[in-house]
Amino acid sequence: MKNSNNLLDGHQREGEWSTLGADLNYWIRHIRPVQWYPGHIAKTEKELKEQLKLMDVVIEVRDARIPLATSHPQMDAWLGNRKRILVLNREDMISTADRNAWASFFSHQGIKVIFANGKLGMGSVKLGRLAKSLAINVNSKRRSKGLLPRPVRAGIVGYPNVGKSSLINRLLKRRMCTAAPRPGVTRELKWVRFGKDLELLDSPGILPMRISDQTAAIKLAICDDIGERSYDVSDVAAILVQMLVRLPEVGSEPLYNRYKIDVDGNCGKTFIEKLSRQLFNGDANQAAFRVLTDFRKGRFGWNALERPPMVL
Repeated sequence: MKNSNNLLDGHQREGEWSTLGADLNYWIRHIRPVQWYPGHIAKTEKELKEQLKLMDVVIEVRDARIPLATSHPQMDAWLGNRKRILVLNREDMISTADRNAWASFFSHQGIKVIFANGKLGMGSVKLGRLAKSLAINVNSKRRSKGLLPRPVRAGIVGYPNVGKSSLINRLLKRRMCTAAPRPGVTRELKWVRFGKDLELLDSPGILPMRISDQTAAIKLAICDDIGERSYDVSDVAAILVQMLVRLPEVGSEPLYNRYKIDVDGNCGKTFIEKLSRQLFNGDANQAAFRVLTDFRKGRFGWNALERPPMVL
């Protein structure tokens, strides 16, 4: 009987996540589209495509809170049959239930996935070992041709601010790549050596020239994985409030506990207006920044904004 109830609960929660996705599609119709494509990205994308031809293995880093939204639509085409490792960074920012759901999903897809925390270094040692093991046949082929062995070449790619540089710094155990908690810090490709056996390519974050999936764009904005100039902070914070209220594991309680304000009718805009009057003399932008910052710091708990389709 217990297993039956768990299965029913799983289907119910899956339905709630699906409903949230439909609601989000509706909400974004009424706000300014989110678009961000700094000038350096076009140049970097061209260089990265050339460098990818030299890679033995590619490490794709995504934000564990939004693994689908931080998946570049052209990445599969760029990589072809090249060996790939998927890293879901910021595992500390999601719940155990979120982590288990994504682990099961990618396992069923046959994708090698590592959960990591680039700031603390969790997962970095495992990542280094896996990268070398996936490319172990590189030097065996070279020896058969009478060539000297060389380090395995691994490229680290992904969207802006998903933690690529921090992950490399943890692998190397020293600060070799510039890292900061905002998008667009890394501006050029940089090779770094990891011991005698592995070379890593740190690359700037790559975004599509035009983000056609605006539900994904809103999630990028909420998670600070896209430049602030690309979106209206009040709109994004209002949608975040509405999402949190509808998330099965969150609801309105964390918002009330934090600000002592009720979420009337699931209306995020009204909530932001109330918060602005209560704490910021009517400044809605400051109120919106507070909500987004509190979410990013885990003030409402650590929860993903995406769940995978149910794996049967």
